Amino acid sequence: MKLTKEQKKKLYIDMVRVRKLDEFLVKALFAGKITLFYHSQQGQEAVGVGACASLREDDYIFPGHRGHGISKGLVRGMGVRSIFAEHYNKVTGCCRGISSFHLAQIELGIPGHGSCLGGDFVLAAGFGIAAELRGKGQVVMCFQGDGTLGRGTFHEAMVMASKRKLPVIYVIENNKYQVSVPVEEIWPMENLADLALGYHVPGVVVDGQDVIAVNEAVQPLIDRARKGEGPSILECKTYRNRPHAEGFNDLRINVPRPQEEINAWLERDPIKLFGERLLKEGTLTQAEIKRIDLEATKEMEEADRLATEDPIQNDPEVIHKLLYAD
Repeated sequence: MKLTKEQKKKLYIDMVRVRKLDEFLVKALFAGKITLFYHSQQGQEAVGVGACASLREDDYIFPGHRGHGISKGLVRGMGVRSIFAEHYNKVTGCCRGISSFHLAQIELGIPGHGSCLGGDFVLAAGFGIAAELRGKGQVVMCFQGDGTLGRGTFHEAMVMASKRKLPVIYVIENNKYQVSVPVEEIWPMENLADLALGYHVPGVVVDGQDVIAVNEAVQPLIDRARKGEGPSILECKTYRNRPHAEGFNDLRINVPRPQEEINAWLERDPIKLFGERLLKEGTLTQAEIKRIDLEATKEMEEADRLATEDPIQNDPEVIHKLLYAD
């Protein structure tokens, strides 16, 4: 299904909003507003925005740790203030301020994260079983990084999902690095999607810097999942512009990541590429691009201000109730 001009505009606006939010969260960490970590996803916006745009409201997503899921949460309608507030441990956060960077909002189809990287493979399969039992054509989309494919949870989930033909789409955000180790130092093949062959499911590779390509690649995978034809793997070739985590050394094994490599990928920044494309085809004007950027900045400034003023979550009864079942 080809996207309309309005749908393309929304993809661009969503990517700009995600980038602005990410930039504000990076600043918030260094300002001491965030007490734990922040793992920037600048450069990877097209993956989450493009893949989630074709989901139904009753579908489920496991957003992954990179960017703490903001590129998926914003597309699903998660409030910016609640995202800031969760990172700031405030009562207005999407998880009432107790998780810091694990965003969840079940009414938006976002159950949360597994506590360990790669754990979401199995959780998504479980939600796939629930979707299968309901019989309403729901799908589950699970986002994970390239490094998680080395875990046994991936194999366990794929065996079950393939055998039961579960409606799960595993989206692999291959950003070329497993913390500081290049992917090619770990894996014996160029495309991680080739792993799909062993489970008798489709494995698709797409340019993760092209939001339209991501969206077009995921649509047939969603359709086959809704029809009961089983799971699939979508590998998005992308790149993170910043270090693995803010404040960490940005390394390639034990030396700084090459600046020429970073610069080359900055030329393929997904927002830059899509903006140029929309300008060329007349979908957006330069004035509109400036307005979108300004509006996104103002949105983040206001949400940040409100979240900063919100009260901290320090009620032990609330924390106990949210952590434990009665």
